[in-house]
Amino acid sequence: VQLQASGGGLVQAGDSLRLSCVASGRTFSVARMGWFRRAPGKEREFVAVITRSGVTTYYAESVKGRFSISRDNAKNTVYLRMNSLKPEDTAVYYCAAQGVPRDPTGSYDYWGRGTQVTVSS
Repeated sequence: VQLQASGGGLVQAGDSLRLSCVASGRTFSVARMGWFRRAPGKEREFVAVITRSGVTTYYAESVKGRFSISRDNAKNTVYLRMNSLKPEDTAVYYCAAQGVPRDPTGSYDYWGRGTQVTVSS
């Protein structure tokens, strides 16, 4: 499975962005899709996850109420809508895919290259 993330950019605090991640290859093997981020000098952290059906989602406390994850299985694409962005949301954002469902905040089987999100104050 190959993952390609896009949609990052430079925005001001309070603005919105939508990230996209297109999956290709053996996409039928993917159960969950998630987003992670890595801020400068920090560890990678979980942001959000969505199940194959799109019915169940789960968010990190730091983004709950501001970010929304969704997916379009017909397009093999998962989205991360980010509203009310804060400078502390500045990070490289990565999409990831899980084959066998397990801890949604833990290890994933496939990773895409990140897309940079920079929020200025």
